[in-house]
Amino acid sequence: MRIAIIGCGHVGLVTGICLASLRHEVICLEHEAPLISALEQGKLPIYESYLDVLFYESRSSGLLTFTRDTAQAARNADAIFLCVDVPQLENGESDFSALDTAARQLASSVDSSKLVIMGSTVPVQTAEQLKRFLSIYRGKADISFSVTSNPQFFRKGTSVDDFFHPSRILLGVEDTHSEEILREIYRPITDGSFSCPIHMEKCPASAAPQILVTKVLSAELIKQISNAYLAVKVSYANVLADLCERLGGDVQEVTRAAGLDPRIGSQFLSAGLGFGGSRLPKDVRAFCHLAERLEIEAGIVNAAERVNRERIDVFFEKVQRSMWVIKGKRIAMLGLAHKTGTDDILASPALDLYKRFIAAGASVRVYDPRAMDQARSLYPEMICATDPHDAGHQADALVISTDWNEFCGIDWTRMRNIMARPVLFDGRNLLSPSAMNALGFEYHSVGRRIESPSFEDAE
Repeated sequence: MRIAIIGCGHVGLVTGICLASLRHEVICLEHEAPLISALEQGKLPIYESYLDVLFYESRSSGLLTFTRDTAQAARNADAIFLCVDVPQLENGESDFSALDTAARQLASSVDSSKLVIMGSTVPVQTAEQLKRFLSIYRGKADISFSVTSNPQFFRKGTSVDDFFHPSRILLGVEDTHSEEILREIYRPITDGSFSCPIHMEKCPASAAPQILVTKVLSAELIKQISNAYLAVKVSYANVLADLCERLGGDVQEVTRAAGLDPRIGSQFLSAGLGFGGSRLPKDVRAFCHLAERLEIEAGIVNAAERVNRERIDVFFEKVQRSMWVIKGKRIAMLGLAHKTGTDDILASPALDLYKRFIAAGASVRVYDPRAMDQARSLYPEMICATDPHDAGHQADALVISTDWNEFCGIDWTRMRNIMARPVLFDGRNLLSPSAMNALGFEYHSVGRRIESPSFEDAE
C-alpha cells in the first residue's frame, strides 16, 4: 500500500518508518529544507531504541522516501497520515495554524478523492473541522475526503516496541471503506506476519492486539482522556509521596502494594519530579479547557495538573533546606530528557529544575546520555559534562533528574570521593537509600524519609 506521512515530527517519523518496515511504500512530507536534507542524508533527528536500524533498512530498500513537494507525496497515496503538531497557546486554546496550512496545501494538490488519517493527538472535534476545511480548500468539486482518527498510543522511549506490539489499535471511522483500508494497513501486525525488529527470533507470547472501531469523535476523546487519566495517576503517586515523607512511610512500598490490585495497576504510579514531554501536559490542559468550555466540572484533572506544576517547587525546596544557600554552589545534574529512552526535552521537569538552580545563582554542570545537544540548542550557555563523574567532580550536590538505567551503574564510591560534599538528591527514586547511606552519602529521595549518616560515619 502507498502511504503518505505529512509531518516529520516524532509521531510522523515513528509512524512512517514503522509502516515502511511493514512493507508499505511510505513517502514522508516535510517543508523544512534542513530537516528533509538531513533525513535524505540518513540522519535521524530523534532517538528511539531500534528506530535507527529500521530507518536505515527502509531507506536502503526504497520503501521509505522523503519530499518537500505536497503533490508528490499525496497524489499517488492510498492513505495520507496527517501527523502535524497542534501546539497549545498560553490561554489553553489550541493553535491550528500548522494544521490549517497542511490542509490547504493537501486539498489543493490532490487530483482524486483521498483517505486522510489523523495520526497525531489532537483536541476533540478536530477531524470534523478538518473535513470541513478540506472541502473548502479542494481544487476540484468532484474530490472528496474521508477523515478518520487513528491516534497512536506509543510511548516515547519505547515507541517502536509499542507500535509493533500494541495492546489495541484504535480506528475512528465514519464509513466501512475507510475501516477496510486501515485494517489492511495494520494487517501484518494483527495477523502476526511482520518481522519483529526487537525480538529477532520469536516475540514473547501475548494476545493479538484488539482493533477498536469507533466514531471519529470517540477516538479523539479516547486518546485525550487516556493521557489525562495517566497524568492523574502520576500526580496521585506524588501526593502519596508527600504523605509518606510527613508520616515516615515509603511511597514505593505503598504504590507497589496498591498496584498489585488489577483495578489499579502499577504503571504510572511512580513518584518523582512529575510528568513532562510533549503529550501528557498538553492533553491535561486540553482536557481541562474542553471541560471548562462545556461547563463541566473537571476538578480531579485540574488538581492533577496543579500537583504536577508544583513538583519542582517541592523538590527545589528540599534541595534548598539541605544546602541552606544555593547561590555560588556547584550542582551536578544527571538527566535532561523528560524520561528515560528518549532525547525529548519538551516540558521536561529536569530542565525546569535546571532553570531554578541557575536563577538561584548556582553553577550547574549537566550530563544526559541522549539529550544534551537538544538542551544546548536552547541554552547555549549550559555546561555539559562528558560523563557522570565529570559532572560530579567537586560538586556540592548531585541531582538525579531523569530515570536513565545507566545512572544505577555509576561507581558511587568514586563519586563520593570526588564530590566536595557527598549529598545526593534522587528525584527519580532510582537508588537504594540504605546502599547510598552505607557509602556515606547524605541521600534524599521522593516519598522515602531516610535519616542519612554523616560522611565520617561511612567506612
